[in-house]
Amino acid sequence: MVGLIAGLAEAGIDLSAADSVVGTSAGSVVGALLRTGVAPADMLARQVDPEMQSAEVFAAVDLDDMAARFGAAMADASTPEQVRAAIGAMALATETVPESVRRAVLSSRLPEQVWPERLRVTAVDAISGELAVFDRTCPHALVDVVAASCAVPGIWPPVTLGERRYIDGGVRTALNADLVAGADVVLVLAPLGVVGSGPLSAGLDDALPLLAPASVHAVVPDADSVVAMGNNPLDPATRAPAARAGRAQAAAEVDAVGQLWTA
Repeated sequence: MVGLIAGLAEAGIDLSAADSVVGTSAGSVVGALLRTGVAPADMLARQVDPEMQSAEVFAAVDLDDMAARFGAAMADASTPEQVRAAIGAMALATETVPESVRRAVLSSRLPEQVWPERLRVTAVDAISGELAVFDRTCPHALVDVVAASCAVPGIWPPVTLGERRYIDGGVRTALNADLVAGADVVLVLAPLGVVGSGPLSAGLDDALPLLAPASVHAVVPDADSVVAMGNNPLDPATRAPAARAGRAQAAAEVDAVGQLWTA
């Protein structure tokens, strides 16, 4: 996402001019960078320059094991909220690094931490399974809300905000694109694709009827970006190659995004 934004900026397309930015999971980090005024070139440098890279904690992700644990957690759930609550219960029961360690990681990713205007960040209540959407009017620090949105169940700890604990906003859908219903133009950056409905899937197909008659364009990784991201989306070693691949892919998106952005 960062590489794509930087490449588009080099071509004269400024995504920071959007009227509204909704960020989910890793998208909450990118949205915060974009909205707090970090220049796209600096965003890219923080990904590819070892001296500027944020401190990270490696997470080994076994996708088959994760799918099995999610499946077991959701076995008796019948509504979307119950499914999300079951995933939240699994996350609360899993031993991970302390919240403070994870907060330090997210803090290092955000050079500016004052809540900006026109940014919304999603998370899911780990107990109720309800979606929560935070903005600058909330009483919580930006870094804590972003950490909540990035709290992958079973990998990172649920994040405490006030008296509640929250997990990754992607447990609702990876994109939560329905939150921009009413916009005239919608650009979706979808590093994990746009296919699928329900928890941990893109949810874009379900959102499209709510976005009509908006002009919608979704950018998904090309073949080189898929290779660069690798099989473990949480491996810090992939951030530089993924950012470079996204920047290269931007050249193929300039016309489509440019037409959308000037519509």
